Amino acid sequence: MSTQRPGRVQEALRQEISRIVQNEVKDPRLGFITITNVEITRDLRYAKVYFSVLGESKDKRLTLKALNSAKGYMKNLISERIKLRFMPEIVFKIDESFADTKKITDILDNLKKEKRDD
Repeated sequence: MSTQRPGRVQEALRQEISRIVQNEVKDPRLGFITITNVEITRDLRYAKVYFSVLGESKDKRLTLKALNSAKGYMKNLISERIKLRFMPEIVFKIDESFADTKKITDILDNLKKEKRDD
């Protein structure tokens, strides 16, 4: 198997899932959501879909529930639009990297302020 194929499939899945979530899934639990990344196994059977959403942890949990309830609908649409031998099993994960980056930035800013005050 080509080493480039999983990368192409990952990007195609990310774009298609993003389109579906933005335009076709009508669930009030979905807020402002961004599909940030897709990781797919080498055999193309399983895909972890990472998303970020504005809001508190309650909003993130509600969004995760909404995505999981719409998973079958999304898989059906994806299988019509992307021709794959097997439709990967999708697992949605909350992307915490933005929150982690903000925490690190805040810590560095506080250190700079402390250094200036000394």
